[in-house]
Amino acid sequence: MQGKNVLLINPWIYDFAAYDLWAKPLGLLSLGAVLKENGCRVSFIDCLKSPHPSMKGQAPKIRAGGHGKYYREIIPTPAKIRGIPRNYSRYGISMEAFLEDLASVPRPDAVLVTSLMTYWYPGVFEAIKLIRQTFPHVPILLGGIYATLCRDHALRFSGADRVISHEGELKMLDTLRYIWGASPAYVPDMQDLDSLPYPLFDLVDPMRYVCIQTVRGCPYRCTYCASHLISPVMQRRNPLRVAREIAHWAGPYGVTEFAFYDDALLFQAENWALPMMREVIGLGLGVRFHCPNALHARCITLETARAMKESGFVTVRLGLETSDPARQASSGAKVNNEDYLKAIDNLAHAGFDPADIGTYVLCGLPGQPAQEVFDAVMFVKKAGARPLITEFSPLPGTKEWENACKTSRFPLAEDPIYQNNTLLPCAWERLTFEMYRELKREAGIR
Repeated sequence: MQGKNVLLINPWIYDFAAYDLWAKPLGLLSLGAVLKENGCRVSFIDCLKSPHPSMKGQAPKIRAGGHGKYYREIIPTPAKIRGIPRNYSRYGISMEAFLEDLASVPRPDAVLVTSLMTYWYPGVFEAIKLIRQTFPHVPILLGGIYATLCRDHALRFSGADRVISHEGELKMLDTLRYIWGASPAYVPDMQDLDSLPYPLFDLVDPMRYVCIQTVRGCPYRCTYCASHLISPVMQRRNPLRVAREIAHWAGPYGVTEFAFYDDALLFQAENWALPMMREVIGLGLGVRFHCPNALHARCITLETARAMKESGFVTVRLGLETSDPARQASSGAKVNNEDYLKAIDNLAHAGFDPADIGTYVLCGLPGQPAQEVFDAVMFVKKAGARPLITEFSPLPGTKEWENACKTSRFPLAEDPIYQNNTLLPCAWERLTFEMYRELKREAGIR
């Protein structure tokens, strides 16, 4: 594999709305690092890059923490989901800028394309089509969330030569070994996540923030979540090595903003997150941590909250989803109202302003009435925190999928485009679009 050219592609988002909440293709950059360790020359094209030198006009607004808006171009709404009174858009750089980027890289021996939300596949397909036109005989490998949850659809329609599902390090190496007829000199020990090289964030320009993952998988099996389908086995990294990685980017690269991509960052914190935070404090790195993924409220003791504050956590998001005890129990039992209130109290005692603590509330679950969502919004407000309504997206393979297929007015299994949360796929007479809009007004969301 020595000397092979590999191109990594992070495709566009095609959707009714999109925002950069510390969103970078961590998995793709990790695969690139494994290939670089094997002597490959790795290039990276980010269709969501901002700013981009070829894009005319004002660049999208980026906030101090590194998150912000994408470039946006309104495009025709796919025929199957027309009727939604919102503009459908391509988020990211122009096609012309993408073609310029393709022309600027060394001719690749393989192209790796990632995918995120299942219903964002139109942007993936467009990228693959243009890659194929530019490099007609170069093998294209597709991986990521869509490729895992909708593998059959990807095999039939994406245009990729290979579709790699689930965690991709070993499968990618096996695939390229077959295509290139060359064996890798370095094969990571996937029983030891610390055997993996750091993701290639040095290819991200500008490097406003770095994404960190301390654990793969999740101990819970929430009925609406696909985390365990992406990473079936929960694996931990050494907390001191995580701190060392943070120091690596904070030192010579000068990065101060970090986003945790974990689904279970604080689970058993005394053995994992706390030692990592204490090491960061001891190193005096002066960094800021963001948690766009929900933290488990049950895990936030006063000791943990104080360590979070001292080590630099500034963006705290909790997963409540609902304040209805029956649904909490039936959907996975990861949290109850007492857990949540105790977490808010501990965070407040540690110095966090409860008004800055965002709390995710799910809206649109199969059979969920608007009143349940309203009750959760008011529960969060009464606790002093900020409710963030998250629209339910039915995901294949989850426990909620079958119920969603039965209750949705859309043929969810026919095409992932119907899984778009903006459609409120499981809306019904007790949770209509108008009720949803009123809920957003009540939560203070525009």
